[in-house]
Amino acid sequence: MIKKILLILFFSSIAQAGSLEDHIDDLTSEVYLTASLDGVMDYALLKEGIEAYMTKGTGANPNLVIIDYRRPSNEKRFYVVDLANKKLKYHTYTTHGIESGGAYARRFSNTLNSKQTSVGVFKTAETYYGKYGYSLRLDGLSVGVNDNARRRHIVIHGAKYASPDFLETNNFIGWSWGCPALPPEKNREIIDLIKGGSIILAANDEMVGQDSSPSLLASAQFQEPVKGENRMVIRR
Repeated sequence: MIKKILLILFFSSIAQAGSLEDHIDDLTSEVYLTASLDGVMDYALLKEGIEAYMTKGTGANPNLVIIDYRRPSNEKRFYVVDLANKKLKYHTYTTHGIESGGAYARRFSNTLNSKQTSVGVFKTAETYYGKYGYSLRLDGLSVGVNDNARRRHIVIHGAKYASPDFLETNNFIGWSWGCPALPPEKNREIIDLIKGGSIILAANDEMVGQDSSPSLLASAQFQEPVKGENRMVIRR
């Protein structure tokens, strides 16, 4: 109930006079300043995430997830930003696919069995228990870019190879088969915060700033998953 009230207040505030672009600029500036994101996240990256949220996030969970795949895996690149309260809730490590690259994710795919990471905009869905325990299913909303996420079993889950302890021992973060795995000690609390409709922007160089690719972020390229489509049972 509290979440719904916050959402009503949040979207009421952006429904006033003015263009969507103006609202995106204003909210980005306010969140960046209030959440003290200077030096933590690129301003342009936050703006792209808020644009994705305001385009496809109406009525969704107010927590925006941004994954900055421009950063290497041994740096914290998974952000959870509470847009309603303008706070950075989490900033932690995450993995990329083993076929996407070493320390950096260089190759991205929407293809089944590619073992590569997908970029674009996702929406969080339902939770389940699988091979890696408590996990969160994702729906890809960027047509032709990540809309095979369900078929590919791209989910958020915890993994020891994504933990700070693993990094300290091995000097690197391990690889997934395309999933953005999280440190297991933070996995459940993050999933519980973002499940049920958070928008995720998974970004690379082509998606951020003035040279970003409109084909990945423009509203015309988004596609809502059909209810019940590809809702296969996942056993990992």
